[in-house]
Amino acid sequence: MSGPVGAAPPVVAVVGPTATGKTALAVALAQRLGGEVVNADSMQLYRGMDIGTAKPDEAERGGVPHHLLDLWHVREPASVAEYRLRARAEIDRLRAAGVTPFLVGGSGLYVRAVLDELDFPGTDPAVRARLEAELADVGPAELHARLARLDPAAGAAVLPSNGRRIVRALEVIELTGGPFRAELPAPRPHYPAVTIGLDREPAELDERVALRVDRMWAAGFVDEVAALDAEGLREGPTASRALGYAQVLAQFDGTLTAEEARERTVTTTRRFVRRQRSWFRRDTGTAWLDAARTDLVDAAAAVITARTIEG
Repeated sequence: MSGPVGAAPPVVAVVGPTATGKTALAVALAQRLGGEVVNADSMQLYRGMDIGTAKPDEAERGGVPHHLLDLWHVREPASVAEYRLRARAEIDRLRAAGVTPFLVGGSGLYVRAVLDELDFPGTDPAVRARLEAELADVGPAELHARLARLDPAAGAAVLPSNGRRIVRALEVIELTGGPFRAELPAPRPHYPAVTIGLDREPAELDERVALRVDRMWAAGFVDEVAALDAEGLREGPTASRALGYAQVLAQFDGTLTAEEARERTVTTTRRFVRRQRSWFRRDTGTAWLDAARTDLVDAAAAVITARTIEG
């Protein structure tokens, strides 16, 4: 697929809440239009986190090359800035070859980091470690009170219970001497892009989430978490908090029963789905499609063709 003669193809982003069917649509579109998939699911970046993230296996990839899966060890913290560098390198390579990149995932910040011009303040391991040690010592409430004094807007935007976000905000304030921008600025596009949003009725999504969790457990998810635990999952500030993984770790610790871990995974995933929907709906340029429609692939391909011609 390409636009005007001689022009590199646009990036096609397939976004939306968990359990809408983004991967299946992207693979079908890539097969039809001659494209490759670039992962934008933050947890599929981790090696070994397969069942719990619904990472597509070889059959589900349908012969379409997938990029940026299995980059990091579970002990490594997530880095949106590093991800952006790698994703853009893949996208630039594909576009130069005339291949359409399909950027696929439900991690909104990762999608925007690639498609838009966003400035990410740096990090300082010493400052981060000091603040994290303080968080462990005094708890999030005291650090949140400090954040509210230093930057009232950030204090209002960041939940008092979100210790990791509070630490990051205090780190940015200390390193830059300026405020922590809890809200992202208005986007400035880095690539020509077509964004397709998939959604389903809330009740249907709730049902699909429950079914997905059932399938995870049936596929050996608890064993997957146990194997990653042996590799240092608990040391990973990002991976250890992933949906399902955190709940099974709590089961291993005895703070949740096996049934509670499973049920908690369903309820937390449903809440996450609602946050994802809210995030992606902010982008007024997204073409939203009902993932349940029978002509979904045709409809999505028509959107891509129309918007590419317009662009």
